[in-house]
Amino acid sequence: MSNQPRQVGGGRRAIGDIAPKLAALTDDVLFDDVWDRPGLAARDRSLVTVAALIAGGDAAQLRFHLGRAQENGVTEEELVETITHPAFSTGWPKAMTAANVVRDVFHD
Repeated sequence: MSNQPRQVGGGRRAIGDIAPKLAALTDDVLFDDVWDRPGLAARDRSLVTVAALIAGGDAAQLRFHLGRAQENGVTEEELVETITHPAFSTGWPKAMTAANVVRDVFHD
């Protein structure tokens, strides 16, 4: 896993003007520390993150992380399966919302 791409956050760029501390934590802790730990490949972290965002119904964050997942080598087919597989345990409405987000992201 040492040859995986380093994950870089965009917190300062996205929200640094309105929430500088949250932006710094996003970049310095979430991405620079947690995402770049050696225990999981970035691809696996992306799948876990996408599944967690679907389960939580976090459609806005899901948009970003779908793109990040693809950058980390997750295919569109795998992302759709990541929605379909847990649909019964996470809740049907959350899976349907995620499917619509995926459609929008893939077709943009």
